[in-house]
Amino acid sequence: MEDFVYFFSFQDPNVAMVVAGITLLSISAAMVGTFTFLDKKALLGDAISHAVLPGVCLAFMFAGSKNPYWIVLGAFITGAISTYAIEWISNSTKLKEDTVIAAVLSVFFGIGILLLTQLQQTGDAALSGLDHFLFGNAISIVYEDLMVYGILALLVIICILVFYKEFKLIIFNPSFAESVGLPVKRLKLLFNTLLVMAVVTGIQAIGVVLMAALLITPPAAARFWSNRLHVILMLAVLFAVLSGIAGAFISFAVPHMPTGPWVVMAISFIAFASFFFAGKKGILSKWYNQRNYQQKIHRDHILKSLFQALEKNSKTLEKDEIMEYFPGKEKLTRTYISKLEQENKIELEGEKLKLTPSGLVEAKRVVRLHRLWELYLAQYLNLAPDHVHDMAEKMEHLLTPELEAKLDASLDYPTQDPHHSKIPRDNDL
Repeated sequence: MEDFVYFFSFQDPNVAMVVAGITLLSISAAMVGTFTFLDKKALLGDAISHAVLPGVCLAFMFAGSKNPYWIVLGAFITGAISTYAIEWISNSTKLKEDTVIAAVLSVFFGIGILLLTQLQQTGDAALSGLDHFLFGNAISIVYEDLMVYGILALLVIICILVFYKEFKLIIFNPSFAESVGLPVKRLKLLFNTLLVMAVVTGIQAIGVVLMAALLITPPAAARFWSNRLHVILMLAVLFAVLSGIAGAFISFAVPHMPTGPWVVMAISFIAFASFFFAGKKGILSKWYNQRNYQQKIHRDHILKSLFQALEKNSKTLEKDEIMEYFPGKEKLTRTYISKLEQENKIELEGEKLKLTPSGLVEAKRVVRLHRLWELYLAQYLNLAPDHVHDMAEKMEHLLTPELEAKLDASLDYPTQDPHHSKIPRDNDL
């Protein structure tokens, strides 16, 4: 608890620098990652994050120290080379892009591990902490690092905001972008450059191995909450910042704990929570909506059965007769009979069921929708009358009153369905 209070009180300037740095790089990574994710280029970010490792090692060999300027330059060069290599090989061969990405990632990361191993065997004291670039260590950020990585992250953020409309257009409709005169190739080159820069800004705090998670997981989680780009972008930034600060805090509170894995753990928790609990697209939400829909279907079919009995001059049906309509679902049917009785849609007379006035209105609507759909399918899709029942059974539960009115009007307010059954109206019976 003391660590928590101390960390978030920002009394220590080093802690303030860490929070500022992790916030900036999280925002830049989430913003670039959102466009990368929506453009279905998630693997490209992973390849770049692994490809910067040899650049880090070569920069150290050249500079002889962990100078952030040289580290950034080296990482940017090898990241850019990997991006160009992927594009060139994909365009020049028949290999699929995911195959090319996997090959380039493996080659660059393998070279990086060889160089890192070779450097570690030299016993140079200046190498202390170089392995942090694999899994990240946000607490090791100093003022000079903050200036370099922070300015890069800020530059990425500004460019995304300035070219927001252009990037949106080339991702969702590149053909239209070309037709209106946008320099699509240059914009793609700019975006790839920003992607490399976003990866480079996180190599010290998050690490080259896990940086791809901060790029892709936040927008993937945000996608479950909305279909609108600006909402996805804002949520992705929020998720990335929360997970970045959480990972930095754990690195601060637990000695020798790398930042990257805990950032991934935090963002994974947010992602799984989104996968399960998101409003309309979450797994539990879908299950709940599907369950309600199945319940509505069963409920409507009970009302429809009673109305069809009424059409045959039988105002009531025995419970056992209702059960015959739903073989194998006796228990469920009894449950919904009780619910319909509680809603005052049906009433019981001993073992007999009867529609109430409000139940009759609702039953008419269900039957009317079914028969309107049968007629529509027969007239407009030229389906045989004996082929339309099953399709109408599925569609009758989906129409809103507005769509019902349009469907009725388009059929010129018919009185019979393809089977010559009467289409009930509110003033009938």
